[in-house]
Amino acid sequence: MSNDNDLTPFAERYMSQWNESDPELRRKLIQEIWAADGAQTLVDPPVEIREAAANLNFAVPALKVRGHDAMEARVSRAYEMFVAPGEYLFEVGAATRLPAGLIGLPWSMVSRADGSVAGGGYEVIGLDSDGRITFDHQFIEGVR
Repeated sequence: MSNDNDLTPFAERYMSQWNESDPELRRKLIQEIWAADGAQTLVDPPVEIREAAANLNFAVPALKVRGHDAMEARVSRAYEMFVAPGEYLFEVGAATRLPAGLIGLPWSMVSRADGSVAGGGYEVIGLDSDGRITFDHQFIEGVR
């Protein structure tokens, strides 16, 4: 990957896993994109989790999944909640190189009806030497 243009296919493949309707193809994408022990951390959990932790006087926990099976469950659940009902699609923005060999990847959840943005976020991704994701720190903003 010598320049930012090289990140476009990666970004598109990353986002396609979230929109894929076929469970077998979704699993195949996850196995191709993610390292076997790759992990995604939801850095800023939903408000319900933050409030529950605060009510118990606990620090707000980051939520993490690790490995292909856990990632498949995570991606499949997001698909079922947001894409399968037909209301939204996930779209990827332009990926950029960050310091220390990381990749920054903005995304949006858009309405199929009118293209309005219902939410979005930003991924900070690290890759292994084979180009597979070893970690993904996900930051979510404004999902309704």
